Amino acid sequence: MNPIKGILKSFDSVSYTATVQLSGSHKAYLESIAVARNIPSAEMTAGRKVAVIFFDEHNAKEAVVVAVYT
Repeated sequence: MNPIKGILKSFDSVSYTATVQLSGSHKAYLESIAVARNIPSAEMTAGRKVAVIFFDEHNAKEAVVVAVYT
């Protein structure tokens, strides 16, 4: 379960989910990815780098954004 780098494309503060473009993937976006509740919504601005963990590598619904950084 290694973190994967990504770029935040959008964030929905109501459902606390994000759309993320994974590093190395220029066309594919993961939508409705859960975001850890300990990350303040003010930090979730488009273009920020994020770390994503997949609990099941074959199911994107089992992913969560665990960190945001610059």
